[in-house]
Amino acid sequence: MIKAPSVWGMALPKFLPGTRLVERRMEFEELVQAVQSLTADDAFRARLDAQQWRTLSSYLTRHELPRGAELIREGEVDRSVYLLGQGSLQVFRRDAAPGAARVVMLRPGAMVGESGLFSAAPHTASVEVMTASTVWALRLPRFEELCSRMPPLALEVLRGAGGVMAARVRAHLTKQAAMA
Repeated sequence: MIKAPSVWGMALPKFLPGTRLVERRMEFEELVQAVQSLTADDAFRARLDAQQWRTLSSYLTRHELPRGAELIREGEVDRSVYLLGQGSLQVFRRDAAPGAARVVMLRPGAMVGESGLFSAAPHTASVEVMTASTVWALRLPRFEELCSRMPPLALEVLRGAGGVMAARVRAHLTKQAAMA
């Protein structure tokens, strides 16, 4: 088995006694691997090197969510974008016709809430935790700080989030055309 290079510049053993920082680094490495290996059409495909991922990690907050928790509520404004590290999420519409409520299931590595980086408009769908999950949040104030301190990195994150949003709009339009 080939081990992927560590985002932190060195391969870490599976078990290290010690601080929460080591655990966070290992969990973040799992997130990066999940993001980079996700093959979905709407995958977050920012072209970040190891140093940029390390820098981005300091702008993200980690959240553990239990099954059944609602990450995003349809109709509410949330200026955050989330990367799914572990678990699974369901995106659904509350006002959809029976059988059409679920939009998609998301796996580790997926991005959700990307419209929050672009607009203060209410979300058009809800996101529910299907299995206990870990998400990494990039809140708008932290993203704005990233923009002022590391413009090239912020631009690449924005390009990646824009790509996710464009892929989802295309998929929605294709689905609407097929139903017409």
